[in-house]
Amino acid sequence: MAAWRASSAAVCSALGLLLSGVADGLRPEPTSALELRGQTYFKNPPWKVDFTNYYWYVNQAQGEYYFTVTLAENAGAGLGGLVITQIRGVDRTFSLAPKRARAFIGRPRREGAAVPVEATFDQATRTLRAVFSEPPQPGQVVTLALLPPLNPTWADTYLFAVQALPAGPNPLPAPLGVARLEILSRNW
Repeated sequence: MAAWRASSAAVCSALGLLLSGVADGLRPEPTSALELRGQTYFKNPPWKVDFTNYYWYVNQAQGEYYFTVTLAENAGAGLGGLVITQIRGVDRTFSLAPKRARAFIGRPRREGAAVPVEATFDQATRTLRAVFSEPPQPGQVVTLALLPPLNPTWADTYLFAVQALPAGPNPLPAPLGVARLEILSRNW
């Protein structure tokens, strides 16, 4: 009886190792970015941006504009950066302060690890380009925070077109939609 238990345990152990090896073979391998004709694409691009702002009044200081993007597990590429262009709003001179931009894994008020970011701003086109030197990976949620010195001077609905850049050479942007910033006047 003891011999039968020992041989049964050995068979079960061997079967477990065999099955774990088979299961390992069935797991999908990590994928790399899709490169075609010298451009990098997402295999499954992010499809929306969540925008958050806690300061709504004209000329209000201390504001932060949060642009949050969720990468799918099967995105196929990390997030190389974001392109944000003001497409509506009466004040076309307020600063988005690219030197003060910061990024992190997670959502506003639930911040995780910092993500190194460098941002530039073209005043003529009202376009901010943020590049992540350590791209967030598929399956992660990343937030870019812009810290303008002041909100716009004029009350209006400000719209920003947002695009995601896959990490890799010559990235093809994926449109994420429009972020809406409501700025109210202080009539009290």
